[in-house]
Amino acid sequence: MSGTPTVKTILHPVTDVAKAKAVYTALLGVAPQADESYYVGYEVDGQHIGLVPGGAEQGLTGPVAHWHVADIEAKLAEVTAQGATVRQAPREVGGGRLVATFADPDGNVLGLIQDR
Repeated sequence: MSGTPTVKTILHPVTDVAKAKAVYTALLGVAPQADESYYVGYEVDGQHIGLVPGGAEQGLTGPVAHWHVADIEAKLAEVTAQGATVRQAPREVGGGRLVATFADPDGNVLGLIQDR
């Protein structure tokens, strides 16, 4: 991965994963690639759309764009040095993937992803 972050993942907090899955499957026109009680994920033209049950309890206040970066710790330090606030520190979510969220100075929640 180059040093330039790219947005390839957008996560949507949902309260009813079954109802949300029906809507997103109809919208995207494809079946989910990941379909678990804790996460439903779609791949469409290189874009990943994820449904996160209970996402509000994880700090997701609405859809959150996640930038894929080479070094999540370094990028998080860089944005916080410029005024961002960590919402959720980097954590492993499986398969060597790390995720974190932060808020910009206006409170907008943004995400970072690093694949190992």
